[in-house]
Amino acid sequence: MTTPVTTPAPAATAPGGAKSAPRLRRAKEHRPGRPRRSKLLTVLTSLVVLYTVVPLVWLVVNATKTQSGLASSNGLWFADDFALWDNIRDTFTYGDGIFTRWLLNTLLYVVLGAGGATLLAVLGGYALAKFDFPGKRGVFATVIGAVAVPGTALAVPTFLMFSKMGLTDTPWAVVLPSLVSPFGLYLMWVFASEAIPTELLEAARMDGAGEARTFFTVALPLLAPGIVTVLLFTTVATWNNYFLPLIMLKDPDWYPLTLGLSAWNSQAETVGGEVIFNLVITGSLLTILPLVVAFLFLQKYWQSGLAAGSVKE
Repeated sequence: MTTPVTTPAPAATAPGGAKSAPRLRRAKEHRPGRPRRSKLLTVLTSLVVLYTVVPLVWLVVNATKTQSGLASSNGLWFADDFALWDNIRDTFTYGDGIFTRWLLNTLLYVVLGAGGATLLAVLGGYALAKFDFPGKRGVFATVIGAVAVPGTALAVPTFLMFSKMGLTDTPWAVVLPSLVSPFGLYLMWVFASEAIPTELLEAARMDGAGEARTFFTVALPLLAPGIVTVLLFTTVATWNNYFLPLIMLKDPDWYPLTLGLSAWNSQAETVGGEVIFNLVITGSLLTILPLVVAFLFLQKYWQSGLAAGSVKE
């Protein structure tokens, strides 16, 4: 432990003329509970905040403008006419209300795809964490390898396989690939290993509880933070999925929001197409609102789920 550096202060003169003993000046000590301030870290954090917030501000501001207002005003400030409510109404009524159909399609893909992926990840992660079986190391290597493979690399083989099965241009072409989440499986594997004490499971089995009852009454409540974390990740991945529906779907009635808004945006590039950039921006704002609300309400759960295993006792 280092000794604080002290420097002698100038000797003070006593009233009678004699010099008193020099006083020692204590160096400033760093308090353990008080974090050090870093100017470089502050600057980098400010840049990240700007990179994140500025696009959101641009989206909110421009969602209040008409088509003419987008071209005649600054992108980061409001126009003279406030047309947010009109844009929202026109977004839901344009094209015979096709935006509502795209929204329902996206909810369908999220409920079946993200919900199913979370369920499979929870069951698989719990089994891999708390049961020993032959080939467990091979399964671990396969999961790690699958995490490293990007989804776009599997899009074309998936399309060829689904085309042979006659499932393209159907909702199953989007739902079935969304059921596989290697990262969610790995996250639940790690979380279940740390969150569920093996002694607790053995105590439940000694009391006569079966494996199903042990899982639902003992393990499942302890896995709640991890389940919410995996559910959020799979929901965001399915909600923002663009490339897979692009190659799988041709019927606009089965488009998700991402593909539908892209089709609206492409109208400006076609001959005789109607330019509706104001509706595209408003639709984009409406698309991200459910995700923002979900993250805000479930913040404490997914933060604790991400931190699982970071502290070792």
